[in-house]
Amino acid sequence: MKRPSPTATSAVIVIALACIGILLVVMTGCGSSGSSSSTTTVTAAGGGSGPPASTLAPIHGHYAPKIDPANFATKIDNPYWPLKPGTGYHFKGVRGTTAQTDDETVTSRTRNILGIPSTAVRDIVSEHGKPVERTVDYYAQDKYGNVWYMGEDSFETNSKGQMVRASDSWLAGVKGGEPGIIMPGNPKPGEAYRQEYYPPGQALDEARVLSLNGTTKVPYGGQHTGLVVTSERSPLEPQTEQKYYDPGLGEVMEKLVKGHHEQFSLVNITHS
Repeated sequence: MKRPSPTATSAVIVIALACIGILLVVMTGCGSSGSSSSTTTVTAAGGGSGPPASTLAPIHGHYAPKIDPANFATKIDNPYWPLKPGTGYHFKGVRGTTAQTDDETVTSRTRNILGIPSTAVRDIVSEHGKPVERTVDYYAQDKYGNVWYMGEDSFETNSKGQMVRASDSWLAGVKGGEPGIIMPGNPKPGEAYRQEYYPPGQALDEARVLSLNGTTKVPYGGQHTGLVVTSERSPLEPQTEQKYYDPGLGEVMEKLVKGHHEQFSLVNITHS
């Protein structure tokens, strides 16, 4: 922000305050990777500038987002959804009364979707050490820092214990599938946006930002503050989910606040 030129005396004061500010920033950045991030200043890729997510991926009216490959970056470094190849996010939780684990791995593989190289993330949900869901999700980030959800190849166990393709598998540009935004480049409280759009498979998830100052406690890193908290739902389902995102880490917890009992917490992050 530009300010009027100060007098000589004021300039000395400004310089002194600036030095103190620099010292505080340095001290803030010296914490451990798993500690609370409430005092960390985070800027999304692209500076968070550009149209809001609610305009790019609206939840009302005819949905036809404008996707230009020239407006997309080559990596995904949104602080609330960083996808560095080789990173693994490991969650433990419960669905209903059944304990489950959820292991998400960012691969180095990409798939060309709508002319955009989209990063593949492998997601495996297991019960008693045996996979019950296998999904490959595809993401891409635009120049404003918005992370777009480009599709998913999902398989789940049927009543016979066989792994079959899920009806809500979809890809942008195929049979009416359209991409949505999984994380805005500049999230703002109250902002609502569509996350995925595939009517044939009833994949119609949407989200709303509730807060930029959420707090939660998980096994990985203990207490986390300064979190983006979202409310996520589908108009076709009677349940509502809250998710918590820590800047620099990504998602640390999700839980259903309406519907059946389900909650997952981050227990570890690995790198290969």
